[in-house]
Amino acid sequence: MPLLLDTLRPGPAVDLHGRNCLTIGLVNNMPDAACEATERQFLKLLRAASSDVVVLLKLFSIPSVPRAEATRAELAGRCRDLAELWNTPLDGLIVTGTEPAAADLKDEPYWNALCDLVDWACHNTMSAVWSCLAAHAAVLYADGIVRERLPAKLTGVFDCDMTGDHPVFAGVAPRLRVPHSRLNDLPQAGLRASGYRVLTRSPAAGVDAFMKDQDGGSLFVFFQGHPEYDTDSLLREYRRDVGRFLRGEAGTYPEAPRNYFGSAAMFLADDFRTRATGERHGDLVGDFPMQPLAAGIENTWRAGAVGVYRNWIGYLKEQKHSRRPTALERARRVSA
Repeated sequence: MPLLLDTLRPGPAVDLHGRNCLTIGLVNNMPDAACEATERQFLKLLRAASSDVVVLLKLFSIPSVPRAEATRAELAGRCRDLAELWNTPLDGLIVTGTEPAAADLKDEPYWNALCDLVDWACHNTMSAVWSCLAAHAAVLYADGIVRERLPAKLTGVFDCDMTGDHPVFAGVAPRLRVPHSRLNDLPQAGLRASGYRVLTRSPAAGVDAFMKDQDGGSLFVFFQGHPEYDTDSLLREYRRDVGRFLRGEAGTYPEAPRNYFGSAAMFLADDFRTRATGERHGDLVGDFPMQPLAAGIENTWRAGAVGVYRNWIGYLKEQKHSRRPTALERARRVSA
């Protein structure tokens, strides 16, 4: 069934009613260079996962996320301001991460907005998905669990084993391959001590997916990884980081994503690294072998990602049929 994208702004909210209809919000916090691609990734993933449900996707943005004026203006024509979310009935919510700038998440300019999102989602959604930095912020605010800085950036595609069960992960392979790209990690012991259920983890990458039922009635699902990533997403990030090194913005050459390139592509990546460290200058990024490297990548995580999100949509549908309306939904029906 179709996925409908609500980009009305300004204008009245669009609502779907019916047993086979869901409304999901997407709060996209990704940096300017990745913002459009992230929206596209979630659109593709939700469309593939919603074969028996009509999904209306509503886009929202947080004003305090740093952006160039051109990007802010473009988003204003597609996304609703976060302030409009508080009066928008949603069945589910997805909140993306962003590239960290501060050592302490509480020093990020959007920290208070993410805290407000956590509080609102607890009582006004049936389930919310928190991705990467958004997951780190949510558990810090809710339970005081502090992320830990990794010795080096974790990037690559990792085998993640099932360590628990839940309908959201029912029927998927016992071992999922998931892209990860992050500078920080959450301690498994701390998560479990605070009542979180770890669903998938990797010996190399640590905790992957975990969840917790909130007192307000919402199921929070957290991903430290990025199952939504396109085939070339890690490659694009790698090229970005290489460019930062060549321009002198980073002190060391970035490690290539692990378990991502085939042997021939890895040879090309190593060859360019040798050249870049010897001839270091900003213009050299134009010679980065983007297309040959892309040709050597196989997407091994897509089927698992679609399966998990199909189950999440199924969970939303089941909960919508069995639960009483939220206070926000009741208020909307009275005023209609």
